[in-house]
Amino acid sequence: MKAIMEIRGNDTLGALRTFLRTMLEKGVVDALLVPQVVPSGDNVVQTLVRDPEHMETTDPISPVIPVQSATLVANLTGNMPIGENIPRLRLGAVLKSCEIRALIELTKLKQANLDDVVIIGIDCLGTYEVRDYAALTGEGVSLTAEALAAARQGLVVPHGGYQFRAACQMCEFPTPANADIAIGLIGVQNGILLDVKDELAEKLGLSPDAEPAGRAAAVEKLVADRIARRDAVISEFRQRVVDMPSLLAEFSRCIRCYNCMVACPICYCKQCLFQGPTFDHDSDVYYRRAGRQGIIRMPTDTLLFHLTRMNHMVTSCVGCGLCTSACPSQLPVGTIFRAVGQKVQALFDYQPGRRLDEELPLATFREDELTDLGEG
Repeated sequence: MKAIMEIRGNDTLGALRTFLRTMLEKGVVDALLVPQVVPSGDNVVQTLVRDPEHMETTDPISPVIPVQSATLVANLTGNMPIGENIPRLRLGAVLKSCEIRALIELTKLKQANLDDVVIIGIDCLGTYEVRDYAALTGEGVSLTAEALAAARQGLVVPHGGYQFRAACQMCEFPTPANADIAIGLIGVQNGILLDVKDELAEKLGLSPDAEPAGRAAAVEKLVADRIARRDAVISEFRQRVVDMPSLLAEFSRCIRCYNCMVACPICYCKQCLFQGPTFDHDSDVYYRRAGRQGIIRMPTDTLLFHLTRMNHMVTSCVGCGLCTSACPSQLPVGTIFRAVGQKVQALFDYQPGRRLDEELPLATFREDELTDLGEG
């Protein structure tokens, strides 16, 4: 059901805080995972709130994403113990589109459980790198207010002289899908658009209303612009990377810190092959390798690490770009994975995060697929 939330005194953020607080007070959820401004004011981080009194500094619109919240929801639901004396708590999770899509993938990979989760999706108004967010807020810029003012006009644009994260610039999913409650801001000039499942709308006392005129056209134009940007970036990558040496050059500055792996919501393995004895070689192995080849790069296996990680998770890569943001060498990891993922996902007609009931390609065997590669 679609509804319009009224805003008093042009305080959109205040209206959203009240709405979320009401969910806790009415027992619609027992806890909220919601972004909150840190006391220093230079970052916004996810917090787990059970007391409605702690909602005053929440900022669900915040244009910054320090970590992928799908991983946090997996941590909160993936291994919940079951027993008669253990209460089942209902979690409300405020998530951006890429976080919801990653959560769908993690659920299919049996790393998260959505049985007691209310997904509260919100239009993404673009996100900055954490360092840029800190710099701008340090100058007194209210990025949330700025983003909201632009969104009402149907625009998602960065602060002058700055850019959104590379992944956001080419994200074609600015609005949330698969949410129990979807909060619409883009192209909504008066109020806040809510798209709520009927049983929740009744609990929250919402009345049906029409989607504001101009909302659909604004979203459509934004998506078209993002797709054009995505296609241009991927095309440039494919012109630049045409063989193994040019792919190796993309990772030339890699220091094998594993930050990209840690930041990735889809890299969920508790024990990674690359952090175990298989790649933690004895000293003589390095000398023997160097003896055979004359010279080896140290640390070793950087390209093998990226190719193996790509092989494991590229069908489920949602393009959130947290890997790029986490890279101390500023490698375009996210762009590389999006370019490869686009081809692999198209091969299986698969879109990560599209539907919960869509089978994972690498977990499904069909005798009639990939026959053009030859009989097995």
